[in-house]
Amino acid sequence: MSDHILVERDEAIATVILNKPDTHNAISQGMYRRLPEVFAELDSDPTVKVVVLRGAGTRSFASGADISEFEQVRGNAASAKAYNEDVAATEHALEGFTKPLIAMVHGYCIGGGCGLALACDIRFADEHSRFGITPAKLGLVYSLESTKRLIDTVGPSRAKWILFSGQHVHAEDALRLGLIDELISSDDLEKHTYEFARLITTRAQFSVRSSKRIVNLALGGQTTDDQVTIDIRNSSFDTEDYAEGVRSFLEKRPPRFTWS
Repeated sequence: MSDHILVERDEAIATVILNKPDTHNAISQGMYRRLPEVFAELDSDPTVKVVVLRGAGTRSFASGADISEFEQVRGNAASAKAYNEDVAATEHALEGFTKPLIAMVHGYCIGGGCGLALACDIRFADEHSRFGITPAKLGLVYSLESTKRLIDTVGPSRAKWILFSGQHVHAEDALRLGLIDELISSDDLEKHTYEFARLITTRAQFSVRSSKRIVNLALGGQTTDDQVTIDIRNSSFDTEDYAEGVRSFLEKRPPRFTWS
């Protein structure tokens, strides 16, 4: 199973690869069970500042669940419930990852693949990308949490359009709807994604991760500061990165942040 989830590292950037190119990187239950462990390991690694999630090759990010195992893993109510819990645990692991997480989408991003991409912070995609969430084609119901991520991304009426129809959304429409943040040519997608990831590694990591935490609190419904968010903001003044940011500004040079 480990060869279906690959992890590559390049200095402060890690890449998690869904590695089943022969099935358009379809996601098996075993892959769902392995991904939370992978992200927990990367979250605890101080050398990792940014993670890119992608599919193997350039034909697909992920085509959805591995239908070849449906009779086994969704054959009855009990096994289907366990499968849904594994999917939810993986999406929670991605959404709760404390470091920036970028989905790099080549080609198909369907069903469970789209669920993983929506749990990432940022989505870059190429002109061949296709997005779809297809429970209406299978007689299934999307979870409230997964539905909320879609609503937070595209709004309620567009979320209904996507869920009711089950249709694929082509790259240009995905950009218009807000499913993706940037549309980039297939030849340039990898270069652009990793240039942006490297840019993030040069920023103050306390600021980056605190911003992610506060955005997620706002998405969770919080609308006013409480003691937690006040403490997060005020604690930045005690970091070496804040002192370095001020020094570099006064000295008119790029900052050299060290917090990780």
